Amino acid sequence: MAVVDDVIIIGGGHNGLVCAAYLAGAGLKVRVLERRGIVGGAAVTEEFHPGFRNSVASYTVSLLNPRVIADLRLAEHGLRVVERPYSNFLPLPDGRAFRLGGEHGQAEVATWSARDAERLPLYYAMLERVVAVLRELMLLTPPNVSDGFVLADWLASAAVARRLGRLDMRGRRDLLDLFTKSAGDLLDAWFESEPLKAALGWDSVVGNFASPYTPGSAYVLLHHVFGEVNGRQGAWGHAIGGMGAITQTMAAECAARGVVVETGAEVAQVLVEGGRAVGVALADGRTLRARAVAGNVNPKLLYTALVPREHLDEDTAQRFERYRCGSGTFRMNVALSELPDFIAAPGTSLQPHHQSGILVGHSLRYFEQAYFDAKSKQHNPGWARAPIVELVISSTLDDTLAPPGAHVASLFCQHVHPQVDGGWDAHRDTVARLMIETVDAVAPNFRASVLGYEALSPLDLERRFGLLGGDIFHGALGLDQLFSARPVLGQGNYRGALPGLYLCGSGTHPGGGVTGLPGRNAAREIARDLGRKLSAGT
Repeated sequence: MAVVDDVIIIGGGHNGLVCAAYLAGAGLKVRVLERRGIVGGAAVTEEFHPGFRNSVASYTVSLLNPRVIADLRLAEHGLRVVERPYSNFLPLPDGRAFRLGGEHGQAEVATWSARDAERLPLYYAMLERVVAVLRELMLLTPPNVSDGFVLADWLASAAVARRLGRLDMRGRRDLLDLFTKSAGDLLDAWFESEPLKAALGWDSVVGNFASPYTPGSAYVLLHHVFGEVNGRQGAWGHAIGGMGAITQTMAAECAARGVVVETGAEVAQVLVEGGRAVGVALADGRTLRARAVAGNVNPKLLYTALVPREHLDEDTAQRFERYRCGSGTFRMNVALSELPDFIAAPGTSLQPHHQSGILVGHSLRYFEQAYFDAKSKQHNPGWARAPIVELVISSTLDDTLAPPGAHVASLFCQHVHPQVDGGWDAHRDTVARLMIETVDAVAPNFRASVLGYEALSPLDLERRFGLLGGDIFHGALGLDQLFSARPVLGQGNYRGALPGLYLCGSGTHPGGGVTGLPGRNAAREIARDLGRKLSAGT
């Protein structure tokens, strides 16, 4: 017998849980269907080696929106986020180290360049002027581009114009630079010291299969500075218990609001009747019906695998077949017997640099060469000879993740090609060893301290979490896939290609990262269409 809900959400990742909680708070009957045995999507904490747990995919906190935290009572459900002592530690090839953030501000930069030390506060001020406006836009539904005039879209356009109008001409020029230029060109114009540019430019290649000199990569950098931790803007931190602690507290609020969450419930197809989405068919043979269906999955996956093609017009079908997604990311979780002993900062006893984001990659040119190697496949089947590795040792901030005296580390590695010659299953361990050796070159005890590891290639990320091509953002963050054009023009307001079909994942505005905002914003539009209203302030 068919079950009737108000809303069915496909995918129990963080945005699906956020969307469900808001909709249930508006009095709607909501069901979340998750393919895996646990909710959380890519924001989960799992055991990867006996006795060792880690945030196995998404691994650090900053972008989670404070309004979502407050509205869904995440702190009351037990969420606690702690900050890093400073942002980045870069062990350099010549044996020196560069530190950025916390107490390591202008004085640290001045040891490399007095000019850069003077300009760094101006650079941060420039970013903050732009980000202050864009943070407001992240909370809005983008104006849609539709075939007919819609008053709501005109009003949305006016709301956007009012906010952008707060920027003076200098701010508007800065905004244009950040949306169109490369991160490399932007940073080269501001600074001269390579370690500083590397520390700042790392954000432009995070999950972005591109050179830092690719036009548009400055926006990817900008996207990563929207966040805050415990009210401190631009900071990065760690959720005690790992990223799964975030989604478990979201699930707790869903339960408190009456949301039905099913795990092990794989959706095989979106049901369409009379040109309208009316429910889903599950892989276990069940059929569930609802007034609305919301996809918290990569839009390309939704439209090429779940919505029958005969219900899509040819232009929509073709555009989602060409939808750009694919990451240069290779993700590892590593169990360690001791902390890394860096040449640039000796010792295996806990020091502040062990608690920061440790970046192996000393210049923008190094980043660019890593991309060229992976993209061209000239020297290897599809990975950098000298990869970029960010090492975050989460157990230095959270002793719940590893046995006493031992540690867990996340290795977030760039660049690898989403598709490699011979297939990823044949090369996974070869590349994993390369990543370990890359860290070992700057911390010579690292390889010997590895007790075990889990390696996730782009293919593994796709199989396990539905991240097509390993794309952590559910679609490239390019101008053609941002704001009203995310995922495509005509669907920028979270409403899909069919009546009754919605999108609520990172493939919608404002994009990827653990923000909760696509889910929140989509809930507002779904509730409106179903004759409900989210509670005040949401």
